[in-house]
Amino acid sequence: MSQFLTMFQQMGSEVFSQSIGQVAPYFSTIDPQVTELKPGYCEVMLKNQKKVHNHLGTVHAIAMCNAAELAGGMTTDVSIPKGARWIPQGMTVAYLAKAKTDLRVVCDASEVDFTQAGAVVVPVVAFDTEGTQCFTADITMNVKLS
Repeated sequence: MSQFLTMFQQMGSEVFSQSIGQVAPYFSTIDPQVTELKPGYCEVMLKNQKKVHNHLGTVHAIAMCNAAELAGGMTTDVSIPKGARWIPQGMTVAYLAKAKTDLRVVCDASEVDFTQAGAVVVPVVAFDTEGTQCFTADITMNVKLS
């Protein structure tokens, strides 16, 4: 089982989310909360707060990318075979609507084959509180099997 999945199950959402910033400090810049984590799936809440705003007062594009990388990375980590490793290789994004509310950032990779080595693409979508898609990302992960 993934070390992160074990930590999530033992610590709970709030403490786990705070701990992520210790492992990867850049994620702490957006104060994410991992609300659900299991093989093939991760949800992250991104709060609409001033520190993640752009000049329009909406959630900044790169804050959404950061949350997407967290969701995609956690999903990959808990889904790859034991002993495998991964690293993000690229990300293709689309900004679909202004993000004016908190965001629910979802990586549903239930259809992704994590048993293959090489480039694995994981999809991420960000929804506002009305259910509108504000952002999508396809994150290419480079998976190395042991």
